[in-house]
Amino acid sequence: MSKTSQQNTTTDASGVSVIHTQAHSSGLQQVPQLVPVSPGGGGKAVPPSKQGKKSSFVDRNSDEYRQRRERNNMAVKKSRLKSKQKAQDTLQRVNQLKEENERLEAKIKLLTKELSVLKDLFLEHAHNFADNVQPVGTESTTTNPENSGQ
Repeated sequence: MSKTSQQNTTTDASGVSVIHTQAHSSGLQQVPQLVPVSPGGGGKAVPPSKQGKKSSFVDRNSDEYRQRRERNNMAVKKSRLKSKQKAQDTLQRVNQLKEENERLEAKIKLLTKELSVLKDLFLEHAHNFADNVQPVGTESTTTNPENSGQ
């Protein structure tokens, strides 16, 4: 039994090299190995947004370039105006909430004073009522001038 083997290497679309070996005439076996395709030993991954774009020189005097620049400039202006408007709206809302908070705090102070006055009146009334009520079971021995003459 001789141990002879043959190797064939292919690279798939994702940059992975696959080594096909044939041993003992048993057919091909696939052994995936991560081997960089570029000679520099790998590199930075290319984002999907830039994979399909050509890295060719764009003529800055062409109509297409001018149109792209105009559309981009309009989009930037629109975005900045939208951002500025959002900041102004937020500032306006903050000012409204501050004013509402001040009004509510003033109302709290007024209601607290009113509660204090009403509590004092209630306690004064309760104190006077307690002084005028006599305990149950004790009768006053006041003499009635109309009945004392008889």
